[in-house]
Amino acid sequence: MKTNAVRILDNLGIRYKLQDYQVDPDDLAAESVAQKIGLPPEQVFKTLVVRGDRTGILLAVIPGNTQLDLKALAQLSGDRKVETVSLKEVQPLTGYIRGGVTALACKKDYPVYVDELIELFDLISISAGVRGTQILLHPSDYLRAVKAVVGMISQDKL
Repeated sequence: MKTNAVRILDNLGIRYKLQDYQVDPDDLAAESVAQKIGLPPEQVFKTLVVRGDRTGILLAVIPGNTQLDLKALAQLSGDRKVETVSLKEVQPLTGYIRGGVTALACKKDYPVYVDELIELFDLISISAGVRGTQILLHPSDYLRAVKAVVGMISQDKL
């Protein structure tokens, strides 16, 4: 199945592999997805929708086994304060449902901030824009495709 996210990668000439997995609507955690596709959770990146007080909507992409460091993201994005948007806002803003959000092919071209841990890996996994399919690709290709700003924006889960 070709999603809009996959079409963007095709148009950019980026090589990738699609990996399907069984969706559990009661457990959409990145750690669960990682287990189902056979990757460590730190290589499965999740995309969070965030609102900055100055910049508006932006996307934060962090390893699946971490949580977003709001202060670090605010500093990196030039905001005084950032907060994740409510779940009911995610689909109207991005066109994607929870568990299928990706920085590729959102409704609008939002700024994308990616945690620097992405550079530790030869292969990462991101959502293909639907629940049940992940895209496996090289981090540098992903960063180029989403025009990402890279910085330390995650922290260990409390």
